[in-house]
Amino acid sequence: MNVFKILKDLSILQKNTRLTETQMKKLQNEKLRTLLHFVWEYSPFYRNAFERAGITKEQLDCLPLSAFPVMDKTDLMEHFDEIITVSDLCQEDLRRFDAETAADRTPYQGKYHVIHSSGSTGKPAYFLYDEDAWHTMLLGIIRGALWRMPMAQILKLLAGRPRILYIAATDGRYGGAMAVGDGIDGVGARQMYLDIKTPLEDWVRNVHRFKPNIIIGYPSAIKILAELVEEGQVQVKIKRVISCGEPLSSGLRFFLEQTFQCPLLNIYGASESLALGVETGTEDGMLLFDDLNVIEVEDGAMYLTCLYNFAQPLIRCRISDHLRLKKTMEGSPFTRAEILLGRSEDLLWFEDGMGHRDFLHPLAVEGFCIEGLLDYQFRQTAPDAFEMLAETAPNARTAEIKTQMLRQMEAILREKQLEYVQFCVRFVDTILPSHRTGKKQLIVPYEKLELEKAV
Repeated sequence: MNVFKILKDLSILQKNTRLTETQMKKLQNEKLRTLLHFVWEYSPFYRNAFERAGITKEQLDCLPLSAFPVMDKTDLMEHFDEIITVSDLCQEDLRRFDAETAADRTPYQGKYHVIHSSGSTGKPAYFLYDEDAWHTMLLGIIRGALWRMPMAQILKLLAGRPRILYIAATDGRYGGAMAVGDGIDGVGARQMYLDIKTPLEDWVRNVHRFKPNIIIGYPSAIKILAELVEEGQVQVKIKRVISCGEPLSSGLRFFLEQTFQCPLLNIYGASESLALGVETGTEDGMLLFDDLNVIEVEDGAMYLTCLYNFAQPLIRCRISDHLRLKKTMEGSPFTRAEILLGRSEDLLWFEDGMGHRDFLHPLAVEGFCIEGLLDYQFRQTAPDAFEMLAETAPNARTAEIKTQMLRQMEAILREKQLEYVQFCVRFVDTILPSHRTGKKQLIVPYEKLELEKAV
C-alpha cells in the first residue's frame, strides 16, 4: 500500500471536516443519488425491490431515502448473489474461501476484502469490499484515529514510525483486525497483534518487548492492560489510545485516559461499514461520518446506507445498534449521536487456587457454529468452573453437538493455558433472558450468577 497515496487522499478527506452543514448535506445527497442509479443498473435485488415499491428510474433523483425499501441481515444472506454487483464470485465461493484458507488479510482473488460477522450461532454473514471501497474505509478510520490532528503533526508522528499495539480478536476475518492491520501498514507504522486468547503473562512479556506508544483495541481488553499498568506489571508511554469494537462507557473512558495520560478516541464501525464515526469525548457525543454513510433512526431502529461500497451496496440496511441522533455541533458538519447502547458482555475470570488469574473474552467463545445448535450461554459456577447451556433444534443430534462443543472449548482453554478450568455442557429447552435486564447474555459471570440465586 502506497503511503504517499494514503496521506494525499487523507488530506483530501480531511477537507470534509471543514464543510458547512449545508455543504455536507449536498455532498451526501450527491453520493446517495450516484449509488441509487448504480444499483438500479447493476444489482438485480435492488432494482426488483425498488420496482415492487413502485419506484421508477426517474424518481431516483428526487425521492427521499425514507421512501426506499429496507433490508436486514437475513435479506443479505438470502439474496447475497443478487445484491453484489461483481460477477466473478458468489456467496458459496466466499464460504469455501473462508473455510479452506487461513484467516489473514489476503484478499480473495487478490482484489476483494472479505470479512464476516461474528454471530453467535449459525452461518456467518459475509461482507465484501473491493479495493476502492476498502481504501476509502481505511481513510475514514485513519481520519478518526487522528481526529483533529493537523497534517503537519500527522507527518511528524508517522516520521517516527509509531509502534502500534492492537489488542482484540485476531484469529478470524474480523473487520477490525483486518482494517487496523492494513491501516497501520498504509501509514508505514510498526505493529504487534495481541490476541485476547493469549495468556495474560504473555501480555506482560510482549508489551515489555514491543514498547508500544499507540494502543488500539476493544475497551474491555485495553482496560486489562491499564490494570496491569496500575499494578506496576507493565510500564508504557502512550501517545494515543483508540478504542473500537465495543461500547465505551464514560467511566471506562476516564479510567483509561487517567491511566495512560493521553487522549482517547473511540471509533464506531460495523461489519456493514467499518467507518461510521468517531467519539472524541463524552461532551461531543459520537460524530457520524456523513460523507461516507447515511444513518437513519426510525422508531428505535437504525438503518445504514453505505455511500462508498459499490461492490456490495447496502441501502437502508437495518443493523442491531441503537442510536439517538442529535443536532450537529456548532462548527462541525457531522451529525451527532448519543453514546452507543450496544452489547457489552462481561469477561469470565478464573483462578487456579494458587494466585494465578486469567480471563476469557466474549469474542473468544462466541464462534460456535454447529448444525442444530440454536443458542448457547456460558454460566460460571465457581472461580475455576463453568457450564455451557445449549439450546438445540427439534430432533437435533445432541450427542454430536455435545462432542463438538467440548472439543472446541477444550482447544480454546488449551490455547489460553486454562486447562485447570472445569466445564460441562447442559442442554436446556430455552436460553432465558436475565430477569433483571430482560436481555439474553452470552456470559453470566460468577458474581452475577450468585446475585441471581440470591434474588
